[in-house]
Amino acid sequence: MKPGLRIGTRAIGPGLEPYIIAEIGVNHDGDEGRALQLVDLAADAGADAVKLQYFRADLLMSGAARLAGYQQAAGETDAFAMLRRLELDLSGMDRVVEQAHRRGLHAIVTVFSLDLVEAARGLAWDAFKTASPDIIHRPLLEALSVDGRPMVISTGASTLDEVLRACEWVQYARGRLALLQCVSSYPAPRDALEGVAALAAATDLPVGYSDHTERVDTGARAVRAGACLLERHITDDRGRAGPDHAASLDGAQFAEYVQLARAVGRPDRPPVPAAAGKCVLECERDVRVVSRQSIVARRAMPAGRTIERGDLTFKRPGSGLEPFRLGEVVGRRMARAVDADQPLTGNDLA
Repeated sequence: MKPGLRIGTRAIGPGLEPYIIAEIGVNHDGDEGRALQLVDLAADAGADAVKLQYFRADLLMSGAARLAGYQQAAGETDAFAMLRRLELDLSGMDRVVEQAHRRGLHAIVTVFSLDLVEAARGLAWDAFKTASPDIIHRPLLEALSVDGRPMVISTGASTLDEVLRACEWVQYARGRLALLQCVSSYPAPRDALEGVAALAAATDLPVGYSDHTERVDTGARAVRAGACLLERHITDDRGRAGPDHAASLDGAQFAEYVQLARAVGRPDRPPVPAAAGKCVLECERDVRVVSRQSIVARRAMPAGRTIERGDLTFKRPGSGLEPFRLGEVVGRRMARAVDADQPLTGNDLA
């Protein structure tokens, strides 16, 4: 396995203590004060880092976007309204980063939109991360990979071929890159820990586990399976309304999670991959469509127009052409008119 991955001064890899990320995510519910409290909760529980999500609903969601099944189960009724409610602006995030550093934690951010990368670079994040649905978002992956900071790519609802292709796109970040095995379902009905060893064997990269199960011992079992880093949602109240609280751990549970994971020791290398390897589970198929992004018309375009790069952006859902096909679209002519904010399909191109 390639050595050299460090977040701050902390080395990450086989034979080292697992690096544990407390995923605040959107569990602040758009409230900066609660985000700061969750930083303190994570520090008190023994985490190494906290992670936030940087998005804007208008940049991430097209008019065709819809809720995932788990979000509907949590009581959400409108995808755009949900994300708008859960936004935290950049100035609020800056204060959360400062608080994390005061408490001795690293601060990591998942950036969801290419249009937000430059703004994200302006804060003192210790690492960047991409969400599982963006494994096909080549422009976003490439933009983050050239920044120079460590980079973590989640791989839920992905095939091994999709992961390997994404790794090729971010070769510039090879010495500061890690992958996370993940089941993109909340809560996850199974752990799929066999994917940890499969990814490590296929990529020779440090591999961790993004844990959406309901157990406090899954992190420990992931470390035994070869995980070098762990990511787990944290909340101050699992009963709060919101899409992720129920699948999170409260402060006491997170502290137990950390204790169990660190008690495993320091496995030297992942075990031999199981036959099941890395695959898409049935419970993840809905998320592949709902949460992946497509190439979307930034403005209305008439039939016959030659498509320019400025005409296009990327938004959910994943029902249109994948972002990695951007180079195939720019320069083509429109076969028919499309409205602004409409995902493009092959039928739209002449």
